[in-house]
Amino acid sequence: MAVEYYVAWWNLENLFDEENAPPERRTDKVRRALGDDLVGWTPALRDRKVDQLASVIAQMNRGAGPDLLGVCEVENRFVLELLVAELAQRLGGRSYGIAHADTDDARGIDVAFLYDTDRFEVPPGETFFHVVMRRNATRELVQVNFRTRHGGRTWAVFGNHWPSRSGGQFESAGYRHIAGETLAYFHERVLEVHGPETPVLVMGDFNDEPFDVSLVTHALSTRQRNRVLNAEIPLLWNLSWPLIGGRGGQPDGTFYFQNQPNLLDQFLVNRAMADAPLRADETSVEILRFPGTSDDGDYPRPVPFGGMGHAIDEDGFSDHFPLGMRVTEA
Repeated sequence: MAVEYYVAWWNLENLFDEENAPPERRTDKVRRALGDDLVGWTPALRDRKVDQLASVIAQMNRGAGPDLLGVCEVENRFVLELLVAELAQRLGGRSYGIAHADTDDARGIDVAFLYDTDRFEVPPGETFFHVVMRRNATRELVQVNFRTRHGGRTWAVFGNHWPSRSGGQFESAGYRHIAGETLAYFHERVLEVHGPETPVLVMGDFNDEPFDVSLVTHALSTRQRNRVLNAEIPLLWNLSWPLIGGRGGQPDGTFYFQNQPNLLDQFLVNRAMADAPLRADETSVEILRFPGTSDDGDYPRPVPFGGMGHAIDEDGFSDHFPLGMRVTEA
């Protein structure tokens, strides 16, 4: 009998610990890098943001919550534990584990996974952090080789938060090219170590769109399923391409800049996931908009929570929309 998994990704927009977090939760290096950005970020505001995020996550998967959720822009494990605790209150039947470790990002923001421990396990030694080389510290790629409890399969999942466009989209493009090369290398490495039929799922905020050079040329992604199935080298099928067309003739995206939608958050899969036995349902990929999370004006952009030097809206959530999709395991 087949089993279905609901997978989601969300950039949580600066889910930081409180302003006066103790040293075991925030290093002096990160404290200096943040400077005054966290002034006024009280435990009450932090907890309100966690509550707002959990209210959205709990609505995913028709109100059952995701089986696997990738997140980025989280400061530490403590805030993830707060989020898991809040989800436990809202989703009584879920028991989420956390796959996370602090990275070397200059601002202290990390990538992590929440996963249903009844459906997946993380074997010891199967979590990896791949450094993206750059002149200053930046986020790593996080790879977790999950094992499915249903089929006992290794499922390599990569979480990504690629270098931002700060300083200019084109001026910073080289950093994302390096991130794409890093991803392509470790995709190939997974197949060498675990076998060519190992399913690989890639998710993240790439700070580039599906057609950009970093994803097409360097990460070796394509919009064509047949190319992935027939290529002699490992390619990735970018399932997010159709979302660019949007709705009603209007373009769509997960992030808005100057009222322009950008599809920065994406799902990609390898050849093994383009077919059975662990198959991504490409028709299920969607940008998730729930009541209150989208602006009611002319541009349906996300409603951010704010903070980090920006105005705070306690009824907001994140400056990115989440993505969701379904995966079936035979």
